[in-house]
Amino acid sequence: MAHVHEITVWTRGVVKDKEGRDVANALAKAADKEGRFTQAFDNYVDLPDRVNVPVRKYARISDEEIEMRYDYENEKPEVVVVVDATMVKGMNILRGMNKGGVLVVNTDRKPEDILKFIPNKDLLKAIACVDADGIAGTATVDFSGSEGGVDAVGLGAGIAAPLLGAVARATGLVKLENLAAVVKNKEALYRGHEQTVVQTIN
Repeated sequence: MAHVHEITVWTRGVVKDKEGRDVANALAKAADKEGRFTQAFDNYVDLPDRVNVPVRKYARISDEEIEMRYDYENEKPEVVVVVDATMVKGMNILRGMNKGGVLVVNTDRKPEDILKFIPNKDLLKAIACVDADGIAGTATVDFSGSEGGVDAVGLGAGIAAPLLGAVARATGLVKLENLAAVVKNKEALYRGHEQTVVQTIN
């Protein structure tokens, strides 16, 4: 069976819902450009989506057909992206991760500050921190882009762009130029890539 890269994005309902969805969708679209098999979807377990409620979005990338495409949850994420840094407190954001994963957090804090809140940090091979809010300003709230709808604002117009730059830098999972081809705010993508602080663990 082909290795499927599972990416789980933690975000907050309504206020940063689009940002989380944009991270998952842009990763899948960029990997599409590389001729790979992809999926991006919401976690239906987390719905209904309510204001500030923790919700997850998923992406999967593989070099071969994805056999588990009807599994509606990522069981073993190797990359976890946190759109709102407050979510690292008191929540098992690394659930299911095997040893050797990567955590990407939207924060202006240093990796060592964030690691204090991660009880199972020994699972990580690296943590990447990027001040996506500082780079892109506020999150975009747009109901038109809800799953299956038409996105009026554009993919990666807000804080998703620098977060995607951070994912590219910390994981090498997708090429930066392919993300630039699908993301609206290219400047924020590049700045996120440049300004990400990556700390290798173990």
